[in-house]
Amino acid sequence: MSDKVISGKKKVVVFDYGFGNVRSAERALAHAGAEVEITGDYDRAMNADGLLVPGVGAFAACMEGLRAARGDWIIGRRLAGGRPVMGICVGMQILFERGIEHGTEAEGLDEWPGVVEPLQAPVVPHMGWNTVRPAEGSRLFAGLDAATRYYFVHSYAVREWRLEITNDAIRAPKVTWATHGEPFVAAVENGPLWATQFHPEKSGDAGAVLLRNWLDTL
Repeated sequence: MSDKVISGKKKVVVFDYGFGNVRSAERALAHAGAEVEITGDYDRAMNADGLLVPGVGAFAACMEGLRAARGDWIIGRRLAGGRPVMGICVGMQILFERGIEHGTEAEGLDEWPGVVEPLQAPVVPHMGWNTVRPAEGSRLFAGLDAATRYYFVHSYAVREWRLEITNDAIRAPKVTWATHGEPFVAAVENGPLWATQFHPEKSGDAGAVLLRNWLDTL
């Protein structure tokens, strides 16, 4: 694992909209070397070097809470200006076009086409440690080997990546996969927008390296 030391602290806002374990994210980011603030304040979220969007619970409820806190506007404005945003767990799922839970569909932020659907596996939820298959050239997983495990807690996932890959290898999204019963999207790196289905803040040393890798891009 990487022993890189971040030169100077990056300012990161953990966006507080009522649907995420913000304290765990705060501690993990601080351990990784960031200056961290938990807030739902528009200006602070807009002006931070990085914005981390956690999420737990139901897709539709998270979207409702995010919109009530103007998080959809903040995320859109940051991305339009090339400002980094990272989503975790349901904070990743809501970046997709829509989610289906208990037969009910809800619109997501539509930053990526795709549907969050029930995970088809013998045991659900997918809870515990699992390996992933990082995309070639991934910066998020730099310094982490193929045997590294990350902590997952989810019953829904994106089972099909629908964004067309261009011939521009630099700009093409980097999609990382994992398997629990079937393959699903475990992480995405797409310009200033990164996300993980697993919880870096609960993934020990591996999660700390991953968060440092993100901070190094801010």
